[in-house]
Amino acid sequence: MAPSERRQLERFAFRVPLRFRALGLAADKTEHFTEAINLSRGGFFFVTSAPLQVGMPIEATLKMPAEITGNQTDETHCRARLVHARPDAYSDGRMGFGAEIEMFLDSDNPRPANPDLPKPKP
Repeated sequence: MAPSERRQLERFAFRVPLRFRALGLAADKTEHFTEAINLSRGGFFFVTSAPLQVGMPIEATLKMPAEITGNQTDETHCRARLVHARPDAYSDGRMGFGAEIEMFLDSDNPRPANPDLPKPKP
C-alpha cells in the first residue's frame, strides 16, 4: 500500500536559489546558500550539509515563480519548519529536508501561510 499523500498544494519541480538560517537556541546562526529543488505555496524541499534537524524552525528567502504566486516572480521571505528529512538520498554527505512554510515575513505585514493553522511559536 502506498503512503498517503499529505500535500494539499500543487508542487512544482523548479530549482530556485535559497538562502536560509536556522532559528532556536541550539541552531547554528550561519546563513546558508543552496537551491530549493521543488516548491509550492506551502513549502519547499532542499538539500544541504548544514546541521539541521526535523522540527527546527528556519528563516528562508527564495524566489517564488509566477506559476506559484499567480503574478510575477517574487522574492519571498518566510519562516518555515523542517517537517521531514532524507538522510540517505545523497552520497556526498548532504541531506534533503522538506520545509513547511508557517509564515510569510514582510516588513509591513507578516502573515501566516495558512490562516487556518495556529501561529508559530517564536
